[in-house]
Parts: sequence; structure tokens; C-alpha cells
Amino acid sequence: MGFPTFHLEGRKLARVIFSVRQPSSSDARPLFPLTKALYERGIWCFDLPSMRHVESFRQLKVLVEDEGLIGISHIEAEEGVSFLGAPLRRVESKITSTLKKNLFPSHLIQTLKQKGVWNSRYFFAASSSSEVLTQKEIDRIAFDPVRFDRALARHPLEESPFLMIGGKYGDWLLALGRFDLLKEMVAKIREKGLIPIFSNHWTTFALPKAKPLDVAAYSVPINSKWGFFDFDLACKILKKFDRALIGLDPLPMGTLVQQADDALSFLFEELNLTSVIVEVESETDADHILRVLGKFPSLTPRRKT
Repeated sequence: MGFPTFHLEGRKLARVIFSVRQPSSSDARPLFPLTKALYERGIWCFDLPSMRHVESFRQLKVLVEDEGLIGISHIEAEEGVSFLGAPLRRVESKITSTLKKNLFPSHLIQTLKQKGVWNSRYFFAASSSSEVLTQKEIDRIAFDPVRFDRALARHPLEESPFLMIGGKYGDWLLALGRFDLLKEMVAKIREKGLIPIFSNHWTTFALPKAKPLDVAAYSVPINSKWGFFDFDLACKILKKFDRALIGLDPLPMGTLVQQADDALSFLFEELNLTSVIVEVESETDADHILRVLGKFPSLTPRRKT
């Protein structure tokens, strides 16, 4: 089947990008068999959120020698910065403590709990410290070109033109007021000839702050658990946002497969997203999504890209 497409800085992407769901840490099954099965169904555009996905994609490229294959690799913003010469992850607990104090006062946490959308793992993967960062310490977080060059070397231009930068540390840097560090990372990505896409988790907070970045598109989570702070507000922001948007994780834990008709209609027709990334964990999931896509033959980009 033909996939609806759009162009991002002159390069073609599918309006529905497929990603193989990451197995649990105890599950060592390779990703390649399902990646190959998706390709055999006509899927040529893949999201590659981990090095396991990248390696699977590389296997596929070697096997099929298809120049039309496109993958979107990811780099965490943490890989481009350091604190007093050390990776920022070493003070992660101190960062989360600072952000909880500044962004999540107790009354807000209580409100989110009452709404059923508070789950600390969606906001902070690390436990908090009793200490917080001082402004002087925040100012000492610095761009680390050596570490970032090493990270970029894992994703050469000849493999794929697109690179997603950000993740949870992208949100955290914005919350700490260090937009300048993201700006430097994006500039370095541009220097390598890659097309940057900014990825964030906290849509209502990060998306407006990140809009000045020199990126081609923004990847944003689309479900009520990731709205931060409010799903309805997130939808309003997305509808008014005049840059290319790629929806990530439209419905949690595979429910997109069960409700794909309504979900895709909402994402493309109500939110006017440019593209969405859907995770599948089986060939059955993929087949269902493909059948639903057949109902949207006239999908065209709604945004200037």
C-alpha cells in the first residue's frame, strides 16, 4: 500500500512512522525479526529510540539495500552537557529535587493526583535528593562538545538524515533556564548536516519554550498521562502550534491498536498533526494499523514544513 507522506526540509517522511516496542529489560529477544516483517509489509520509515533499534535498522539496510529506508535516531540532551566536567546524570537526583521544588509545589501534585494523571515516573525517573542546585551550580552546567561529538558519531549522516534530540533532559534543561545549551546542541547537529527534531515529554511546559530552536519539527507525547500539566491545555497548544509536529505515544500501552480508527482521526483531523509515531509489538498489531491506514488515503500535511 502507499503511505501518506510529507517533506521535512526536502526529505520525505511517512505521516505514520513505525517503532518496534522496546521489550522489557529481562526480555532479550532481538528486534530485527519484527523490523524485517514490518518492512515486508511495505513500511519504510522507522523510529529508532535506542541503540538496539538502530542496530536492527542497520541489519535491515544491509539485507535489503533499499535507499528509500528512513530511520529517526535519538540522542538524549544529557549527552551534550556536563557539570564541572562530569556527566549531568551524576547529579540527576539533585536536578529532580530542584525541579520538584520549582515546578511541582505540593498543591499541584495533589491536584494532579486527584485528576488521576500524577505518576512520578512520567516526570522523574530518578529519586530526588534532599539538596537542590543553586543558581551558581545551574550556571556551571556547560556544553560538552567532546561527549556530544562521540554521541553524534554513533549516528552518521549517510545512515539517516534525521536525528531527534532532547528527551527528559531537554525538558529539564528548559526548566533550569538553560535553553542556550539546547541551542548549541542543535547547531552542532546542523554542522554535521543532520536534520534535528526536538523531542520533549512535558508538552504544555516545554513546547512553547522550545519553539525558537532551529529544528525541523517537534516530537511530543500525545496522551493524558504525559500532558503536563493538563491534557486539554496540551491539545489547545498543539492545535495553534505553527511548526511541524510529530505525535509520540498517542495512546499508552497498545491501546492505539485497539482504538486506532478514532485515535488516528483525532490526531490528524482534530489536532492536525504532521505525523505520528506508533509502537507495535507484533505483526498482528502492525496489520491492524495498516488496515486502519487504508481508511485515510487522502492524508496530506496540514502545516508548512
